[in-house]
Amino acid sequence: MRTKLVALPRRAFCTHAAISGTSHIARLARLGQIDNARRVFDQMLHKPIASWNAVVSGYFQNSRPYEAREMFDRMPERNTVSWNGLVSGYVRNGMIEEARKAFDVMPERNVVSWTAMVRGYVRQGMVSAAEVLFWQMPEKNVVSWTVMLGGLIQDGRIDEARRLFDMMPVKDVVARTNMMGGYCQEGRLDEAREIFDEMPHRNVVCWTAMITGYAQNDRVDIARKLFEVMPEKNEVSWTAMLMGYTQCGRIEEASEIFDAMPVKSVVACNAMILGFGQRGEVVKSRQVFDMMREKDDGTWSAMIKVYERKGFELEALDLFAMMQREGVRPSFPSLISILSVCASLACLDQGRQVHAQLIRSHFDFDVYITSVLITMYIKCGNLVKAKVVFDRFGVKDVVMWNSIITGYAQHGLGEEALRVFQEMCSSMTLPDEVTFVGVLSACSYTGKVNEGREIFDSMKNKYLVEPQTEHYACMVDLLGRAGRLNEAMDLIKGMPVEADAVVWGALLGACRTYMNLDLAEVAAKKLLELEPENAGPYILLSNLYASKGKWTDVADLRRKMRSRSVSKSPGCSWIEVEKKVHMFTGGDSRSHPEHVGILRMLEKLGVLLRQAGYSPDGSFVLHDIDEEEKLHSLRYHSEKLAVAFGLLKIPEGMPIRVMKNLRVCGDCHSAIKLIAKVTGREIILRDANRFHHFKDGSCSCRDYW
Repeated sequence: MRTKLVALPRRAFCTHAAISGTSHIARLARLGQIDNARRVFDQMLHKPIASWNAVVSGYFQNSRPYEAREMFDRMPERNTVSWNGLVSGYVRNGMIEEARKAFDVMPERNVVSWTAMVRGYVRQGMVSAAEVLFWQMPEKNVVSWTVMLGGLIQDGRIDEARRLFDMMPVKDVVARTNMMGGYCQEGRLDEAREIFDEMPHRNVVCWTAMITGYAQNDRVDIARKLFEVMPEKNEVSWTAMLMGYTQCGRIEEASEIFDAMPVKSVVACNAMILGFGQRGEVVKSRQVFDMMREKDDGTWSAMIKVYERKGFELEALDLFAMMQREGVRPSFPSLISILSVCASLACLDQGRQVHAQLIRSHFDFDVYITSVLITMYIKCGNLVKAKVVFDRFGVKDVVMWNSIITGYAQHGLGEEALRVFQEMCSSMTLPDEVTFVGVLSACSYTGKVNEGREIFDSMKNKYLVEPQTEHYACMVDLLGRAGRLNEAMDLIKGMPVEADAVVWGALLGACRTYMNLDLAEVAAKKLLELEPENAGPYILLSNLYASKGKWTDVADLRRKMRSRSVSKSPGCSWIEVEKKVHMFTGGDSRSHPEHVGILRMLEKLGVLLRQAGYSPDGSFVLHDIDEEEKLHSLRYHSEKLAVAFGLLKIPEGMPIRVMKNLRVCGDCHSAIKLIAKVTGREIILRDANRFHHFKDGSCSCRDYW
């Protein structure tokens, strides 16, 4: 039996092929393969108007509006859908003027055309223009009303939005949810809840919106009650509840929610990383980070930020390096965090690398970024580069001026700091409280007592800036460094506010320098009342007693420290070599892999220093031990170990940059001056207070520190 073949009509075949081709074009465009979509279009024998519309829409979807317009102009015929696609395409690409021109010349408009144009104005923040057009619409549907409602809410016109909401002939769940969300943004939760309670039908979106409103307005317990009775929850609902807890610092409850989440979103994980980090639980932050299968920019940025904020600078650098190895492009926040780490550790090479990335990403013209870059170069001891970054920026804000003034102060360049301060005032930028801390510090570090007094007096009289405790601390430091201890004490007595620990600490430091035991005991007593857990006052007073041979008093102080569980931070120094930070603790280099080489370099330096006339000053050890032990202790101070390693590793002609967590000791200061001379090297040391640039046997501080 023969089967009879029935031929399909040619028109039906062409129609089927055209529909199939149009669908293929739309699918490829959605996948971002617009060039492949165009090839399918070009190969079609019969091109209906729908296929033209699909390819025009595809170009707009793929951010190629000019090619979309070219195709639109080539269309043999157009319908209202074609024109709506043109208007909507321009709106999608933010080309609002072109959208309006197309809208104005449309041969026919329907409600979709009008709504697309209103939506375009709303997206561009031109809500007033959207409103004018909205009221001109010959007919409106629920989408039109909802778009206009969203525009008014976006513009913060919540009461006008409510009037429009009341006028809506049909209020669907989207409109009600938008109105509810608008009230939540304004903190008007009772009105939001009224709309929520009156909704005839609620979906998971409106439940989540109400929970988010409560959570973001610090009413997380009410949010939790609502969350518990939700008929269904999705990933967004769980995340909203978790974010409510993290934002108000209730990390235990956030952790419970996190553990119970059926699907842990990236947003939720990022929130937990930051939440654990804020509470100092850095290990838990890293556990969340490590268990994530998918990470976004925010994940890496959050973990790096936690490390940076909690003092895990080396871990932050390691994670940043891992991020780059995995091909993840650093985000703006992660670059800021790493710049802060580079500044803290004085990792100049890493900082330069980040600066280059900022330039490639065109972030380097941002005022905030520029201020951070200036600070980074200053803290890395490269003041020349900091000034270059400062000078190339046109209009400078007060933060940038403060950064460079403070930088000059920290480097002991008082004249330059005062000159920049005058430039700042001439540029019509008003100085603030931070400016005066920088300027007064510059005067203090360089012994400019008269200039400091004049600037302090001008703060209130000329610049209308009320002196705060930090400014009085600068003045006490200025007078104390100059040996005017009684004047410093008189200033403290005349302060309009209670002196804080910084003020008394400045006086105690000056008393140690000038061996004034009577005032030192007064300052130390005040400090111990204010900060009983702080080891600093004990150490300074103990050192002062020890320098006068009062070992009984030293022993009494140490007993008090032990009874109060007060411990001294160990002195440590670090140096960056080949993008790796090497840490040294006083008295110990054995843990370092190049321990033997460091000891040999110290022996070599010892010989050179003795030949140059160096004699170790045992008073800086301040322990009741014999002289031989004192000399041994001095030799292995952490800054000397770091300098020795720098001489081993850093090529001739390059400065050796060393950082220390405490104030550099007097013996090390004298020794490093001579090391710079006998080796012909420049050594830059940043201690807890300031920078010391050692070169040719002298220091930039002129021994005034």
